[in-house]
Amino acid sequence: MIKIERLSHFEENDLEIVERKGLGHPDTICDSLAEEFSRELSKLYLERFGRILHHNVDKAILVGGVAKPRFGGGEVIEPIIFSLVGRVTNSYKGQNLDKEILELFYRTVEGWIKENIPNLDPKRHIRADIIARPGSADLVDLFERNGNIPLANDTSFGVGFYPLSKAEKIALEVERFLNSKNYKFKHPEVGEDIKVMVVRNGEEFNVTVALAFVDKYISSLKEYLEKKGEIKGDVEDLVKGILDGEEAKVHINTADDEGSGSVYITVTGTSAEAGDDGQVGRGNRVNGLITPYRPMTLEAAAGKNPISHVGKLYNIAANEIAREIYEKFSSYGVKQVYLYLVSQIGKPINQPQLTHIKIWGDFEENVEREILDLVRERIDQLPKLWERIVFEGLGVC
Repeated sequence: MIKIERLSHFEENDLEIVERKGLGHPDTICDSLAEEFSRELSKLYLERFGRILHHNVDKAILVGGVAKPRFGGGEVIEPIIFSLVGRVTNSYKGQNLDKEILELFYRTVEGWIKENIPNLDPKRHIRADIIARPGSADLVDLFERNGNIPLANDTSFGVGFYPLSKAEKIALEVERFLNSKNYKFKHPEVGEDIKVMVVRNGEEFNVTVALAFVDKYISSLKEYLEKKGEIKGDVEDLVKGILDGEEAKVHINTADDEGSGSVYITVTGTSAEAGDDGQVGRGNRVNGLITPYRPMTLEAAAGKNPISHVGKLYNIAANEIAREIYEKFSSYGVKQVYLYLVSQIGKPINQPQLTHIKIWGDFEENVEREILDLVRERIDQLPKLWERIVFEGLGVC
């Protein structure tokens, strides 16, 4: 069943809250490592057997370490512990893959950390382990029954919406700006653990940024406050551009106590070194945001297999299709799109039991028919979505 419904405009609401957990946040680290390992495991299966085998490595926890940061450079005393738990195919056609899978896991963790959190030493600052066992016989059998059209491995749902509101753009773009390579070149003291919270009250925007400074690049409290002021000014300029010249209130590290010298500095650029723990699924949804005023799902996409796990596929597809509807039909009056997809375990993934499209805008009936045609076409293409997930990194932001 496919249903279209018209609705009122989201940004007419008085209040809005948006959050983004940045690259070095402990929850994002868990999501990223689980998803990166799933992709690398998929590539291993493809190279060895010409197909992706059953796996779901979507449960992970990060236990924060112990560190003593100080201006000029501190130390990590006890390492972070990262544990990944899941289901893998470790034996296929007479070949045992246990050793290769274990080695691949360690390479994946080390490579991702080196690339994304350069002040965190993967050999000294983190201890990683994996417990991955074969899947249950019924789910593996269901996966193996996949022909040209994979069968949904769960009864679940995915949601997506587009376009982003101004508050959502601010949360997304502020974190990406501060964590960009260009900004890090200018400000190496900016760590990767950056969380952005945006609160909109009518036309007033309040932006709060928690930013982990790297201690070795800051010599004193005076320099810390100077750098903090510079960064605040840069964020204000960025937000002003997003708001077409309007001002917003920007706050950085509001827990700082300048009088006592208690400020947010870290050795590694992430609170995972001592201040916080992490878990898959507690962070950003697949669009890179946490949006309690929008439709959301609690499904954690990271680490799930990209062939038949609808908890991953339907959330990615819902966001992709909502965006395409808006971009193609905004000139015809479409102003806001919500999309819901509901699966049924054992049914082909391109045959959801419900596709619900909610649209705000003033458009003609023939446009509605074209939207339905587009949605049907994109749902038919779901069996090919895995290629973009594995090779383009689509799915975890």
